[in-house]
Amino acid sequence: MNKEKALENLDKLIADVEDARLQLSEHHIVKIIGISKYSTSEDVATLYSAGQRAFGENKVQDLKEKMNTLEELPLEWHFVGRLQKNKINNLIDLKPTLMQSLDSLDLAQELNKKLEAKNQKMNCLLQINSAKEESKAGVMPEVAIKIYKEILETCPYIKLKGVMSIGAHVEDKEVIEKSFNTTKTIFDELKPFGVKYCSMGMSGDFKLAIKCGSNMIRVGSTLFK
Repeated sequence: MNKEKALENLDKLIADVEDARLQLSEHHIVKIIGISKYSTSEDVATLYSAGQRAFGENKVQDLKEKMNTLEELPLEWHFVGRLQKNKINNLIDLKPTLMQSLDSLDLAQELNKKLEAKNQKMNCLLQINSAKEESKAGVMPEVAIKIYKEILETCPYIKLKGVMSIGAHVEDKEVIEKSFNTTKTIFDELKPFGVKYCSMGMSGDFKLAIKCGSNMIRVGSTLFK
Protein backbone atom coordinates (compact mmCIF):
# COMPACT_ATOMS: atom_id res chain seq x y z
CA MET A 1 0.00 0.00 0.00
CA ASN A 2 1.43 3.38 -0.99
CA LYS A 3 0.94 6.62 0.91
CA GLU A 4 -1.58 7.92 -1.63
CA LYS A 5 -3.79 4.85 -1.15
CA ALA A 6 -3.40 5.07 2.65
CA LEU A 7 -4.48 8.72 2.61
CA GLU A 8 -7.44 7.90 0.37
CA ASN A 9 -8.58 5.06 2.67
CA LEU A 10 -8.16 7.14 5.81
CA ASP A 11 -9.93 10.19 4.34
CA LYS A 12 -12.90 8.09 3.23
CA LEU A 13 -13.11 6.36 6.62
CA ILE A 14 -12.96 9.67 8.50
CA ALA A 15 -15.71 11.09 6.26
CA ASP A 16 -17.92 8.04 6.95
CA VAL A 17 -17.23 8.26 10.69
CA GLU A 18 -18.06 11.98 10.66
CA ASP A 19 -21.32 11.34 8.87
CA ALA A 20 -22.39 8.66 11.38
CA ARG A 21 -21.15 10.65 14.37
CA LEU A 22 -23.08 13.79 13.44
CA GLN A 23 -26.29 11.78 13.11
CA LEU A 24 -25.86 10.96 16.79
CA SER A 25 -24.47 14.26 18.11
CA GLU A 26 -21.91 16.86 17.11
CA HIS A 27 -20.27 16.35 20.51
CA HIS A 28 -19.78 12.61 20.00
CA ILE A 29 -16.12 11.67 19.48
CA VAL A 30 -15.10 8.38 17.86
CA LYS A 31 -11.65 6.84 18.11
CA ILE A 32 -10.44 4.76 15.16
CA ILE A 33 -8.28 1.69 15.78
CA GLY A 34 -6.67 0.26 12.65
CA ILE A 35 -6.68 -3.53 12.90
CA SER A 36 -3.46 -4.62 11.23
CA LYS A 37 -3.65 -8.40 11.71
CA TYR A 38 -3.63 -9.15 7.95
CA SER A 39 -1.22 -6.36 7.11
CA THR A 40 2.49 -5.71 7.25
CA SER A 41 4.51 -3.38 9.44
CA GLU A 42 5.22 -1.37 6.28
CA ASP A 43 1.48 -0.85 5.80
CA VAL A 44 1.15 0.33 9.40
CA ALA A 45 4.05 2.77 8.87
CA THR A 46 2.40 4.06 5.68
CA LEU A 47 -0.90 4.65 7.49
CA TYR A 48 1.02 6.33 10.31
CA SER A 49 2.50 8.73 7.75
CA ALA A 50 -1.07 9.39 6.54
CA GLY A 51 -2.12 10.32 10.08
CA GLN A 52 -3.42 7.13 11.75
CA ARG A 53 -1.95 6.58 15.24
CA ALA A 54 -3.76 3.68 16.95
CA PHE A 55 -3.49 0.08 15.78
CA GLY A 56 -4.66 -3.28 17.05
CA GLU A 57 -3.53 -6.89 16.77
CA ASN A 58 -5.28 -10.09 17.80
CA LYS A 59 -2.25 -12.31 18.42
CA VAL A 60 0.37 -11.56 21.07
CA GLN A 61 3.21 -12.74 18.83
CA ASP A 62 2.12 -10.50 15.93
CA LEU A 63 1.72 -7.57 18.30
CA LYS A 64 5.24 -8.12 19.58
CA GLU A 65 6.73 -8.32 16.09
CA LYS A 66 5.04 -5.14 14.87
CA MET A 67 5.81 -3.24 18.06
CA ASN A 68 9.47 -4.18 17.76
CA THR A 69 9.69 -3.38 14.05
CA LEU A 70 7.96 -0.03 14.50
CA GLU A 71 9.35 0.99 17.88
CA GLU A 72 10.67 4.28 16.46
CA LEU A 73 7.09 5.44 15.77
CA PRO A 74 4.91 6.83 18.60
CA LEU A 75 2.08 4.35 17.98
CA GLU A 76 -0.73 3.38 20.31
CA TRP A 77 -1.17 -0.40 20.37
CA HIS A 78 -4.33 -2.30 21.29
CA PHE A 79 -4.73 -6.03 21.84
CA VAL A 80 -8.08 -7.19 20.46
CA GLY A 81 -7.87 -10.99 20.28
CA ARG A 82 -8.59 -13.93 22.51
CA LEU A 83 -5.86 -14.10 25.15
CA GLN A 84 -4.59 -17.56 26.09
CA LYS A 85 -3.47 -17.85 29.68
CA ASN A 86 0.01 -19.03 28.70
CA LYS A 87 0.49 -15.75 26.77
CA ILE A 88 -0.51 -13.41 29.60
CA ASN A 89 3.03 -12.63 30.72
CA ASN A 90 4.11 -11.96 27.13
CA LEU A 91 1.27 -9.45 26.73
CA ILE A 92 2.06 -7.73 30.04
CA ASP A 93 5.66 -7.23 28.90
CA LEU A 94 4.45 -5.48 25.73
CA LYS A 95 2.49 -2.92 27.77
CA PRO A 96 -0.31 -2.32 25.25
CA THR A 97 -2.27 0.93 25.55
CA LEU A 98 -5.50 -1.04 25.85
CA MET A 99 -6.40 -4.72 26.11
CA GLN A 100 -9.89 -4.82 24.58
CA SER A 101 -10.76 -8.50 24.91
CA LEU A 102 -11.03 -9.33 28.59
CA ASP A 103 -13.66 -12.00 28.08
CA SER A 104 -14.23 -13.63 31.50
CA LEU A 105 -13.84 -13.12 35.24
CA ASP A 106 -11.50 -16.11 35.26
CA LEU A 107 -9.16 -14.45 32.73
CA ALA A 108 -9.33 -11.16 34.65
CA GLN A 109 -8.26 -12.85 37.89
CA GLU A 110 -5.40 -14.67 36.20
CA LEU A 111 -4.27 -11.47 34.46
CA ASN A 112 -4.51 -9.53 37.72
CA LYS A 113 -2.37 -12.11 39.52
CA LYS A 114 0.38 -11.88 36.89
CA LEU A 115 0.20 -8.09 36.75
CA GLU A 116 0.60 -7.99 40.52
CA ALA A 117 3.68 -10.22 40.33
CA LYS A 118 5.23 -7.75 37.86
CA ASN A 119 3.85 -4.72 39.75
CA GLN A 120 2.20 -3.41 36.59
CA LYS A 121 -1.26 -2.23 35.66
CA MET A 122 -3.16 -2.72 32.43
CA ASN A 123 -6.03 -0.82 30.84
CA CYS A 124 -8.74 -3.25 29.72
CA LEU A 125 -12.23 -3.44 28.26
CA LEU A 126 -14.69 -6.12 29.29
CA GLN A 127 -15.80 -8.07 26.22
CA ILE A 128 -19.54 -8.71 26.07
CA ASN A 129 -21.06 -11.42 23.89
CA SER A 130 -24.08 -9.24 23.18
CA ALA A 131 -25.31 -11.36 20.27
CA LYS A 132 -25.01 -14.53 22.39
CA GLU A 133 -23.18 -16.38 19.61
CA GLU A 134 -21.34 -19.57 20.49
CA SER A 135 -18.48 -18.68 18.16
CA LYS A 136 -17.77 -15.49 20.10
CA ALA A 137 -15.98 -14.90 23.37
CA GLY A 138 -17.22 -12.56 26.06
CA VAL A 139 -19.47 -12.45 29.09
CA MET A 140 -23.22 -12.74 28.66
CA PRO A 141 -25.12 -9.42 28.78
CA GLU A 142 -27.21 -10.48 31.80
CA VAL A 143 -24.12 -10.84 34.00
CA ALA A 144 -21.90 -8.17 32.40
CA ILE A 145 -22.57 -5.46 35.00
CA LYS A 146 -22.08 -7.86 37.89
CA ILE A 147 -18.79 -9.15 36.42
CA TYR A 148 -17.59 -5.62 35.62
CA LYS A 149 -18.11 -4.59 39.25
CA GLU A 150 -16.48 -7.77 40.50
CA ILE A 151 -13.36 -7.10 38.42
CA LEU A 152 -13.27 -3.54 39.76
CA GLU A 153 -13.46 -4.88 43.31
CA THR A 154 -11.16 -7.90 43.08
CA CYS A 155 -8.59 -7.01 40.40
CA PRO A 156 -6.80 -3.81 41.46
CA TYR A 157 -4.08 -4.19 38.80
CA ILE A 158 -6.65 -4.09 35.99
CA LYS A 159 -7.91 -0.64 35.08
CA LEU A 160 -11.28 -1.19 33.45
CA LYS A 161 -12.02 1.51 30.89
CA GLY A 162 -15.29 0.29 29.40
CA VAL A 163 -16.75 -2.44 27.24
CA MET A 164 -16.22 -4.06 23.86
CA SER A 165 -18.40 -6.24 21.68
CA ILE A 166 -18.63 -7.64 18.18
CA GLY A 167 -21.87 -7.07 16.27
CA ALA A 168 -24.10 -10.04 15.51
CA HIS A 169 -22.71 -12.10 12.62
CA VAL A 170 -25.82 -11.96 10.45
CA GLU A 171 -27.12 -10.10 7.41
CA ASP A 172 -30.16 -8.71 9.25
CA LYS A 173 -29.39 -5.12 10.18
CA GLU A 174 -32.00 -5.05 12.94
CA VAL A 175 -30.37 -8.01 14.70
CA ILE A 176 -26.95 -6.33 14.45
CA GLU A 177 -28.41 -3.08 15.78
CA LYS A 178 -30.03 -4.92 18.68
CA SER A 179 -26.65 -6.44 19.66
CA PHE A 180 -25.04 -2.98 19.62
CA ASN A 181 -27.89 -1.47 21.65
CA THR A 182 -27.48 -4.25 24.24
CA THR A 183 -23.83 -3.30 24.74
CA LYS A 184 -24.56 0.44 24.77
CA THR A 185 -27.24 -0.03 27.47
CA ILE A 186 -24.69 -1.86 29.64
CA PHE A 187 -22.12 0.89 28.96
CA ASP A 188 -24.64 3.54 30.04
CA GLU A 189 -25.46 1.64 33.23
CA LEU A 190 -21.76 1.51 34.06
CA LYS A 191 -21.24 5.27 33.70
CA PRO A 192 -21.12 5.80 37.49
CA PHE A 193 -18.08 3.47 37.47
CA GLY A 194 -16.07 5.69 35.15
CA VAL A 195 -16.38 3.84 31.85
CA LYS A 196 -14.76 5.66 28.96
CA TYR A 197 -14.92 3.43 25.89
CA CYS A 198 -17.77 1.63 24.21
CA SER A 199 -15.80 -0.25 21.53
CA MET A 200 -18.16 -1.55 18.84
CA GLY A 201 -18.10 -1.70 15.08
CA MET A 202 -15.78 -3.16 12.49
CA SER A 203 -15.31 -2.54 8.75
CA GLY A 204 -18.74 -3.90 7.78
CA ASP A 205 -20.88 -2.30 10.48
CA PHE A 206 -19.07 0.65 12.07
CA LYS A 207 -21.56 3.26 10.81
CA LEU A 208 -24.42 1.41 12.48
CA ALA A 209 -22.31 0.94 15.64
CA ILE A 210 -21.59 4.68 15.85
CA LYS A 211 -25.28 5.50 15.44
CA CYS A 212 -25.91 3.13 18.37
CA GLY A 213 -23.38 5.05 20.49
CA SER A 214 -20.00 3.43 19.86
CA ASN A 215 -17.07 5.76 20.55
CA MET A 216 -14.32 3.39 19.39
CA ILE A 217 -14.28 1.35 16.18
CA ARG A 218 -11.91 -1.42 15.10
CA VAL A 219 -11.43 -1.40 11.35
CA GLY A 220 -9.06 -3.51 9.27
CA SER A 221 -9.97 -3.98 5.62
CA THR A 222 -11.44 -0.47 5.31
CA LEU A 223 -8.05 1.05 6.11
CA PHE A 224 -5.69 -1.53 4.72
CA LYS A 225 -7.34 -2.45 1.39
